[in-house]
Amino acid sequence: WFDFGQHRLFTPDIECFDAYEDVQWTSDSNSHPPWLRFHLNISRWQLYLHRDPNMEPLTQQLATHRIVSAVQKSGGTQLKLVMSFPNYGQAMLKPMKQERDEETNYNLYYFSDFERHNAEIAAFHLDRILGYRRVPPVAGRLVDVVKEIKDITTDRKLARTFFTSPVGNVCFYGQCSYYCSTEHAVCGRPRHLEASLAVMLPDLSLASRRTWRSPWRRSYSRSKLAKWETEPDYCSTVKKTPPYDKGTRLVDFMDMVILDFLMGNMDRHHYETFEKFGNNTFLLHLDNGRAFGRHSKDEPSILAPLEQCCRIRRSTWLRLRLLSLPQYRLSDVMRASLFSDPLHRVAPLLSEPHLAALN
Repeated sequence: WFDFGQHRLFTPDIECFDAYEDVQWTSDSNSHPPWLRFHLNISRWQLYLHRDPNMEPLTQQLATHRIVSAVQKSGGTQLKLVMSFPNYGQAMLKPMKQERDEETNYNLYYFSDFERHNAEIAAFHLDRILGYRRVPPVAGRLVDVVKEIKDITTDRKLARTFFTSPVGNVCFYGQCSYYCSTEHAVCGRPRHLEASLAVMLPDLSLASRRTWRSPWRRSYSRSKLAKWETEPDYCSTVKKTPPYDKGTRLVDFMDMVILDFLMGNMDRHHYETFEKFGNNTFLLHLDNGRAFGRHSKDEPSILAPLEQCCRIRRSTWLRLRLLSLPQYRLSDVMRASLFSDPLHRVAPLLSEPHLAALN
């Protein structure tokens, strides 16, 4: 568990502190807002508990709580915003980039794909169904582009990118490595924009994280192959290399591989762990926006680690067997789970072909 002591949890990036609530927190967890209870309950093995009573108020906050600040998150290849709430909670916003029923263009390389807001939401639900609980809670939300971003942002670089489209929709594009231009602008309809909001993890100054390069990382090249693609016995080398040579790290990695295969996510180049727990802890399943891009074709290369190592956690194997039974089909369980997200009222988060592809 994390003990934050008397540290400040973060510094609001806003000039008007009147927008924030007067803090009355005590050692009693009932006095804490949902995001703080989430932070304090992170353990060595999971981000939140099975049937966590805090999950409903936390996702409800993400979906409905008043937004008092919106700034662009630095780094990364695509547009992301950090949204702040009056109770000092924060969330990562990823905007809608393409329609639910659109598939990723087959001529695009995996590293050129859009990030999808509904993929972030669906990844949270799938991760929970698989029993992992390693994706930070995410909720969908209809955001007012003017009231909840443009009018309250203190990010001048972001503010300069707002414009009105020829049909009267309010648009913006921010600054990032890819797809941040007027040609790839994010637009409301006319000012309401679908987005995913993921609760932020504890600040790195309070709970530092270690980044690990995936042993089965793709080459991110149009012409070169990675080592694991040319060496059939590649896993033998990995199993002799720390931290995969002992403990649960290898089967933890296989859990992530299974999640990525079911989502069609080819973009898992790194992963993170909390440094406090050392090597004997779970892997964070972050940044799932490039998942659920195609439903008409599986990507078997994602399963290369599982095929080469022939190793899987027993509880994961039993969960997959359960989800293959007619009365617990994964597509049906996912459909029911996604029904609880607020954006389901606008349209189903995953199209039926995507759900069918999970079986």
